[in-house]
Amino acid sequence: MKTRITELFGIEHPILCGGMHRLCVPKLCAAVSNAGGLGSLTASTYPEKKDFVKAIREVRKLTDKPFWCNVTMLPAVHLGEENYKNYFDAIIEENVPAVEISGMPVDRLANGEYLDRLLEAGVKLVHKVGSVRHAKHAEKVGYSAVIAAGVEEGGHPLNENVATTVLTPRIAESVKIPVITAGGMADGRGLAAALCLGAEGIMMATRFICTKECDVHPNVKQEIIRRQENETVLYGNTIGLQGRALLNDSIRKVLEIEERKGGLQEILPYIAGTWGPEIWEKGNTNVGLIPVGQSIGLIHDVVSCKELIERIVREAEEIINRVKGKF
Repeated sequence: MKTRITELFGIEHPILCGGMHRLCVPKLCAAVSNAGGLGSLTASTYPEKKDFVKAIREVRKLTDKPFWCNVTMLPAVHLGEENYKNYFDAIIEENVPAVEISGMPVDRLANGEYLDRLLEAGVKLVHKVGSVRHAKHAEKVGYSAVIAAGVEEGGHPLNENVATTVLTPRIAESVKIPVITAGGMADGRGLAAALCLGAEGIMMATRFICTKECDVHPNVKQEIIRRQENETVLYGNTIGLQGRALLNDSIRKVLEIEERKGGLQEILPYIAGTWGPEIWEKGNTNVGLIPVGQSIGLIHDVVSCKELIERIVREAEEIINRVKGKF
């Protein structure tokens, strides 16, 4: 299955892993790449540049295949402009082939200095967007591709709340660079649909949590399998940072605070990153922020990255051939 996305990144299958704080570490990144997709190393997991550089080098010990790094430039308690500069410095110095950027566009960092440096270094830039106007901006300033991220996605979907099935064709008809679909992608049906909608690949994050190579507590994986598509919710609109997360006691409390117009300082204790070890290492899924998307309704098992990617491609090809046979 060859598309402009497989050609752009030099990968076998048009399936990319999205950024996941704490989870997209060298082991998972390399496993996705070795399976023929594009693995992701998430920069925010490493507040210090030296640790990020060490992780990049660890990925290269585990795979000789292409991978990319995720840099999410959204308001954060423990990260700021200097961290983002350090991440991009590391990406340039370590010759990382591509970067997924979300939040603030890189041309707004340091008056565009890093956009120029990244492009001069030959780094392929891809921006995750939730609207046509942002996709057009990315194309204008030199990005290689864009990700059409529908409101179904986990993490931080744009608050315009456009569904993947509408956003993908709208962006595909509005820009000339390749489009990748994200939000609700978990199986071959999603890949086939994305291609029909004008995309040339899909990006998944939540689905990769339920793989053997993702080092999280088994309780987390089983909870994702158990939950349904209607058990994630949008939160954060009242503080200007919309997100989607698994509905649990902490998120219910956040929604209560927002309903009575409470502020960030009251919300923060329920979604702070300090809950990370309790969730991912101890398997307590009823506390803290678990940023997963509506695709949880489509996740039914834990398999290796290789099994997952090959199954998705096989299913997509079967669906496309079956549809062709009807005409």
